[in-house]
Amino acid sequence: MKNLFFSKRPVQESELSILQSELRAAQGELSLAYCQFDLATDPELVESCVYQISAAKARCNYLIRAIKARCPDTAAMTRTEEAATWT
Repeated sequence: MKNLFFSKRPVQESELSILQSELRAAQGELSLAYCQFDLATDPELVESCVYQISAAKARCNYLIRAIKARCPDTAAMTRTEEAATWT
């Protein structure tokens, strides 16, 4: 418990792990949005899928930037560079 009160490192590590798990979830949402787009036939559904893809991309990009800002060294460990290929 002493470390939690006097050191910022455990808080940063837990923040990073939360951001990384959110990034994985957002990547899953993006993948699902692409799958839905591939199956959509109605023009309104296609438009909806485009918005979902755009929103998921924006969330992934934000999370990647947040992870890199918190700890640039972990960007390589989480392979966020590969995840950013859709931008």
